[in-house]
Amino acid sequence: MDNLSCYMLVILGVVLHNLMFCLAENVTANFVFGDSLVDVGNNNYIPSLSKANFYPNGIDFGRPTGRYTNGRTIVDIIGQEMGFNFTPPYLAPTTSGPVVLKGVNYASGGGGILNGTGKIFGGRINMDAQIDNFANTKQYIITRLEEASAMKLLENALFSVTMGSNDFINNYLTPVLSTAKQLTVPPEKFVGAVIFKYEIQLTRLYNMGARKIIVVNVGPIGCIPYQREINPSAGDKCVNFPNELAQLFNNQLRILVTQLNSKLIGSKFVYADVYEIVQDIIQNYSSYGFESANSACCSGGGRFGGIIPCGPSSKICADRRKYVFWDPYHPTDAANIIVAKRLLDGKSAEIWPINVRQLLASS
Repeated sequence: MDNLSCYMLVILGVVLHNLMFCLAENVTANFVFGDSLVDVGNNNYIPSLSKANFYPNGIDFGRPTGRYTNGRTIVDIIGQEMGFNFTPPYLAPTTSGPVVLKGVNYASGGGGILNGTGKIFGGRINMDAQIDNFANTKQYIITRLEEASAMKLLENALFSVTMGSNDFINNYLTPVLSTAKQLTVPPEKFVGAVIFKYEIQLTRLYNMGARKIIVVNVGPIGCIPYQREINPSAGDKCVNFPNELAQLFNNQLRILVTQLNSKLIGSKFVYADVYEIVQDIIQNYSSYGFESANSACCSGGGRFGGIIPCGPSSKICADRRKYVFWDPYHPTDAANIIVAKRLLDGKSAEIWPINVRQLLASS
């Protein structure tokens, strides 16, 4: 090969490298970690008692997909608004090729921060394993784009983590199974252990290239139909103890987010206060157009429809838009829309220090 040909190949290589770098700079990808609140079908592919790939789940989505709601999740709605469309589940065979460059959803129903969380479901993908799966995705992106371009893509990408609810509902608060734990491990100690583990996980994400990271707190879990059902002494009110646990966790989580922003250079961790948003919806439900804020639309029996998970034999409410809760645990599409909009454009009382739109616009 003559010198001119070699020179032209070098020039072509530089042009291609710069082109890939520019593409990575302009592509905004969406990487989602979490539990059943944001799972879009990963549990379809694992042996688990926690699944939602059957009717009537997805009744307003067009079909059951593995989403634990009648329609879209909060991250679906935010993704549509920001132009991501629907971020595909990591375990789906179709999640390969160029689609991966737009982002992947690793969330799993029953998953938690602690690896022991959700044992009652058998299969589930906890946070450590979700980050392991992201490591595989990162390596794949590097092989597609080369390292500099891949790291630029991750730097500009949106990361969101919706974790923690199962560490209470399906760990510390599991009926019967958790009695001994509650007697021997005080709430403060348990929450401290969860936060300690979470700090390691969020720091690991940062070390792998994530920079724009939304950390969603735990909602008012004492208000879900399931908790109302198993704690009849609360009457028509939300159950205090689960909500107190959530607030204890959330207060420490906000401090953690502040600390991570201070010590991890270039990081933009955002604290999403879903607890306050959902609490506001429940307390002022009629002003949002809802008729029920305490019962499941998809009901398997009980005063609040919170005894049996939503399934083919469940009774479905006449108008899903009038219910805050779809099933014993999860919000409806209508409630998710309100939460998503507040996270997108909310003030600092709802999402801090900046909202999702501002986070994506930041450099």
